[in-house]
Amino acid sequence: MKKFRIILMMVLGLGLAFQSCNNGKTYAEMKEEERDAIKRFIELNDIKVIDEDQFEAQDSTTNVAENEYVLFEESGVYMQVVQRGNGELLEDGRHEILARYLEERIVEDGTVDTLSLNTIANMYAHPDEFILTKQKNSLSASFSTNGAMYAAHSSAYVPTGWLLPLNYLKVGREISGRSKIKLILPHSQGTATASGQVFPCYYEITYQLSR
Repeated sequence: MKKFRIILMMVLGLGLAFQSCNNGKTYAEMKEEERDAIKRFIELNDIKVIDEDQFEAQDSTTNVAENEYVLFEESGVYMQVVQRGNGELLEDGRHEILARYLEERIVEDGTVDTLSLNTIANMYAHPDEFILTKQKNSLSASFSTNGAMYAAHSSAYVPTGWLLPLNYLKVGREISGRSKIKLILPHSQGTATASGQVFPCYYEITYQLSR
């Protein structure tokens, strides 16, 4: 009888575990929810989406007055160029970049949560620094370990979506002429946290050469 009770408990336990697994969302379902959240965010914020051909025809700029964002089809990144910058297009090589930013998670109804990183509101806040290596259109970078992004995400990984704009911006050293963009990033182009949990983020970022 005792053995029967043990076996019954094991069967019940396996059944509950199986049910729990079934209640979990698949990766495909999470990606679909992410696409829906981005679509709602675009609708709620009256964003006008343009393609890469139009972006190129506009000299790699977007019309801020019309709230234009360019969609990069391959990556799923949406970008608005608020200020292209007063420097030059980055040449191949190694660059030290300072970044201030607002980071917000886009939730299912298209709004953003209030638990965000924000170093752009306080212009005197210590910016995050990352070392960028550029070889033609190939970009890679690592955050300094003493910045807010590293502390928040426990990773020196710079989101791929943060780097894509640096092919088009004229990043300079002057504070008054910093490059500024807005981004909508799917999880695959975001932080290690976003990639692991499959959620999109909205960013406002300024870039400036450190030296």
